[in-house]
Amino acid sequence: MNSYKKLMFGLVIFASTFTLSCTKNFDTINTDPNRIDEISPGTLLNPIIYNVAGFNMLQADDITFDLMQVALNFPSPNGGLHRYDLSENIGNSTWNTYYRWLNNVKEMRNAAIKTSDPNYQAIAITLNAWIYSNLTDCFGDVPMTEASQGEEGILRPRFDTQKDIYTTLLSNLQTANTLYNINKPMIYGTEVLYGNNMTKWKKFTNSLRMRLLLRVSKRAEMNSWVELRSIIDNPATNPVFTSNDDGAILKLTGITPLTSPWGRPIDFTTFRAAGKFFIDSLNEMNDPRRERWASQARATNGTTIIGYSGIPSGYTGSESQFAFVPSNLNQALVTGGHIVPIMPYAEVELIKAEVEHQRNNNAAAKVAYEKGVKASVEQWGAILPATYFTNSTAAYNGTLSRIMLQKYYALFFVDFQQWFDYRRTGLPTLPVGAGMLNNKQMPVRFQYPIAVRTNNSQNYLKAVESVGPDKINTKLWWER
Repeated sequence: MNSYKKLMFGLVIFASTFTLSCTKNFDTINTDPNRIDEISPGTLLNPIIYNVAGFNMLQADDITFDLMQVALNFPSPNGGLHRYDLSENIGNSTWNTYYRWLNNVKEMRNAAIKTSDPNYQAIAITLNAWIYSNLTDCFGDVPMTEASQGEEGILRPRFDTQKDIYTTLLSNLQTANTLYNINKPMIYGTEVLYGNNMTKWKKFTNSLRMRLLLRVSKRAEMNSWVELRSIIDNPATNPVFTSNDDGAILKLTGITPLTSPWGRPIDFTTFRAAGKFFIDSLNEMNDPRRERWASQARATNGTTIIGYSGIPSGYTGSESQFAFVPSNLNQALVTGGHIVPIMPYAEVELIKAEVEHQRNNNAAAKVAYEKGVKASVEQWGAILPATYFTNSTAAYNGTLSRIMLQKYYALFFVDFQQWFDYRRTGLPTLPVGAGMLNNKQMPVRFQYPIAVRTNNSQNYLKAVESVGPDKINTKLWWER
């Protein structure tokens, strides 16, 4: 099967919409005008961004929101993700979707190398690190070196260790930073994330490197704190996001092909409620993001507004114990033209705040903290009140827990990032509901798909030897 056929699934929706570069002469009688003669880096870029970002937003709603008490199914008399009830196949779509698009990223990078285009090479490296870091953080060891090599005869790829994966991704991001040529135009059409702005892509590359370094910061051998300090102290060499305009935020127009991942926005709010922890902390801070994200609760008559009030995750008993109609997430978040956050600027400032906190520089940590909060508020179209930080529950108080609570909100709708940060730090402190399963422990990984266990059993067993039991409570390398 040639590369064109492998990639058509992801490309077909974009093929008639985005400009493609095809400069070869065609036989006007025998050539199908709708068929791409040769894959270019630009052919692949927009479908990768759109499809992976959209999938990640769906996963944030389906998985992260439940685990991290942002929202939950309601009514929910028993079971459910908010009670830590994870099925063994919960990771299947993540595994399959990520590998499908990683194959396209590989093709994009090869095409960029073939055409000697350093900008597309750097972007491909960045996209590869974005997707692979999420994949390995969901499962642990995964195939990377031998992945996507079916045409080379490798049908049962070996698994790379998390340490090797992160070492490679971080090294590759450093290389990507040196590849960008901001004076070289992108000749394969306009990409949907930054509109061909290479300066912003370079900032994304380095900002993503900060995220990955912080993820593995418990591992002394990764030298994360020194590397993070070097990035922060050398912005000319390692530029990162400095405003919301820089952030990796995909803006959907609501017009094909940039439509919402939700075919029916009503599915986003049907039989759902906002989580009590999520709402209560916003209430305590009188946070302006609250009205952007959630509806107000109503009395049981269905009409009288009673303020913002959510449902506790892991509750026991009947829903009749809640004498109100709870707050829900706003359907407008996924309707028509809306944003899909990939990596927000606020995250970079809150990473800086943690770095400064780690070195006991509370003055610098406070500055970064307040910049991060302000950026997150404004990203969602709200205005930060002048008195916001005079509230003792919102002011920086010199603790990591305060930074991580605000990062929890800054990562709203950003794939699995709230969950990953919780596994790294145990923060924010989430209440434990009486009805929670799994010995009331937060699950820390997905089990490998059954198809992988069956069809690549030898390498699967080696991965289990490395990671530990293929269970949802087995901590991964960077968590230990």
